[in-house]
Amino acid sequence: MTYVVSEPCIKCKYTDCVTVCPVDAFREGANCLVIDPEVCIDCDLCVPECPVDAIFSEDDLPQKWAEYVEVNARLAVDWPEITEQKDGLPEADEFKDVESKREMLDESAQGS
Repeated sequence: MTYVVSEPCIKCKYTDCVTVCPVDAFREGANCLVIDPEVCIDCDLCVPECPVDAIFSEDDLPQKWAEYVEVNARLAVDWPEITEQKDGLPEADEFKDVESKREMLDESAQGS
């Protein structure tokens, strides 16, 4: 089992979660984060830190976001590690409660 960043993170990219990760499992894309399943130790520390409730254990991931297991694993390979908290995206407050944001996911790495 691993933890997974799901759709609510898209266009928000709050980074409160990265500072509590003891193994630096978070990776940063242009408009969201993912967790590298090869690094995650299933500690659960990141879950309560996420202000948009985007992080779930793989076993508890809502079915509507099941594809994010694959999305996290695939994107974590190319996206850079993030270990320090940054401000959320400028549009984060506008998008934090928006549903169905999958098509808004920018799969490019941060800084690309």
